[in-house]
Amino acid sequence: MTNPRELAQKKCQPCEGMGKPLDIDQVSVLMSNVPEWKTGADGKSISRKLVMKNFTAAVELIARIAEIANAEDHHPDIHLTGYRNLVVELKTHAIGGLSQNDFIVAAKIDQLPVELKK
Repeated sequence: MTNPRELAQKKCQPCEGMGKPLDIDQVSVLMSNVPEWKTGADGKSISRKLVMKNFTAAVELIARIAEIANAEDHHPDIHLTGYRNLVVELKTHAIGGLSQNDFIVAAKIDQLPVELKK
């Protein structure tokens, strides 16, 4: 098992030609490294919900997530509603499910400083 810090030190691999999505056992092991994240109902994605301090804090976090996504060439879906409710969703579109890349990016996002609503 990898710990969150080790996972965050890894680099995403190209998604094309990756093969099959992770199976439920592999997902379970990796989920233990990103406890703030939840598996989607279909098991094909993970997401994290954050209620940010304010709109500016949410937008700044989105910008930091974008830097990670671009550096890793693995991009999440990001939803900002109600001016501070942020949902970040990860899945590997090329394989129709979850890959280790999703967990690497999630672990990197978890290391970012966040200003949550108090």
